This record gives sequence, structure tokens and C-alpha cells, in this order.
Amino acid sequence: MIIVSACLLGIRCRYDGDSRPENRLLSILSDEICIPVCPEQLGGLTTPRLPSEIIDGDGSDVLNGRTKIIDPTGKDVTEQFLRGAEEVRRLARLMQIDTSILKEKSPSCGVHYIKRGNLVLRGMGVTSALLLSDGIKVISSDRIEEEYVRYHRNRK
Repeated sequence: MIIVSACLLGIRCRYDGDSRPENRLLSILSDEICIPVCPEQLGGLTTPRLPSEIIDGDGSDVLNGRTKIIDPTGKDVTEQFLRGAEEVRRLARLMQIDTSILKEKSPSCGVHYIKRGNLVLRGMGVTSALLLSDGIKVISSDRIEEEYVRYHRNRK
């Protein structure tokens, strides 16, 4: 079993009510049981919703209380992002899942990059940082072939 960002599987849960289905992901994971998750929804945010950004630093800084996540109106949605990340971790522990594939550039799921304004910055989202700190392998949606295939091969 593997945890996968729900939007990558075609579920319309993104902030804009859309999805980002990855056909190559569906092909690669054809023999896996995928558990779709959307941390923002699990944290209590609606779909659609205003896009949110980590205002400084990255998801690790949010987890450590050094920064917040806000929407364009200035509303602090940090609590919802933390709650959603915690729910994903709870699910991973419950199902004994050790691997996830998450949507790059998201304030929740970004693995190597997050977005702030029009910039793409190096850093992890909140859920990715929490899962990684719990020993769960976090694979970027932008590097599915290289990271998942290599990791899967090494697990055998």
C-alpha cells in the first residue's frame, strides 16, 4: 500500500476544485493499493478554497511553530494544515504504510519545492515534512519514475 496525493489520482480536491491526474503514476502503480489523501480536506478546509502559502521557510518551520500558512485574505490556516498532516500520518501508521507519493509545489505535499507567490522555492510542505520525520519515504510527483522505481526495486 502507498499513500498518494488524491489530486494525482484524478480526485478533484485541489484548492481550485480541479485535479492533476498523472497517467504515468497510474501506470507505474498499477500493482499497488493506493490510499488517496488530501491533507487540506482532512484538515477541514473546503474545496474549492483560496490558495494558501507558507509565509516564510517551509513545512518544517510550520511544524516547529516558526512560521504560518495564510490565504490571500490574510486568514491564518496553519491549524488546518497541521491537522491534515497529522491525519495523514495517523492513516500511514494505522495502515503500516512506509511510502508516499505527493504533489510537488504544494504547501502541504511539496517534497522538494513549494510555491510562494509566483516563485517556486526549495522546501517541503507540511505533510511531507511530518511524514519524513516519521520515517515514511516521501516521493515527489515530479520524480515518480526515478524515485519510485528505484525505491521499489530496492525494497524487493
